[in-house]
Order: sequence, then C-alpha cells, then structure tokens
Amino acid sequence: MTSPSHAPVLHLELHTANLGRALAFYSELLGWRVERIEAGRSSYVAIDLGDRVGGAVECGTDRPLWIPYVAVPDITAATDRATRLGAGVPLEPREGPAGWRSVVAAPGAGEIALWESKT
Repeated sequence: MTSPSHAPVLHLELHTANLGRALAFYSELLGWRVERIEAGRSSYVAIDLGDRVGGAVECGTDRPLWIPYVAVPDITAATDRATRLGAGVPLEPREGPAGWRSVVAAPGAGEIALWESKT
C-alpha cells in the first residue's frame, strides 16, 4: 500500500448543481480555461489548472464539492483500508476506460476519490 505521504493528487474534479455559474466564476477569478469533451452520448468539462487538467460535472449535489483524485496502487485494498479507518464508500470501485476509481467519505475528512490507473 502506498504510504499517505506518497499518494499524489492526480486530478481535481468539481461537482456542482450549476455548472455554468461555477465555470464562469473560476474562469473570471483565476483565468482557468475550460473545454467540453464529447464522449459518445455524454460529455465532460475539462479545466486547465495550469500544471494539470481538472474537470467539472453538473449533478444534483446540495452544495458544490471539489473531489481530489489520489493515485493508489490497488483500488480494492485502498478502498478496504479506508473502510477499516471509518470511511463510508459512496462509490464502490468501478472500472472506466483508463482505470478504476472509488469514492470514500470519512466524517470530518470529506470525500476523496481513489484512482488506480490501467497503465
């Protein structure tokens, strides 16, 4: 298991109920550029954060939420470890085109996405 001091943040993703308003705010405030990426029947908004690319999705969240994606060597082991440490798992490990992710949430610690790359 990767030690906490060696688990890099790879990606930052905004979940918001008002995507247009959020993107306008961050573009104006920080100069972030956004680009909509079409993927079949869905789309995703990529955000140029300078040294890396982030993203944004519109969803039914009660309040806007930034979720950092952190690299782990084994998605199942990391998700299980988070559970043993007292976290809930709003999103069980799920495979995508480039890797696997899960989302864990701990009281007082917020939510974080765990990411295992296929490469």
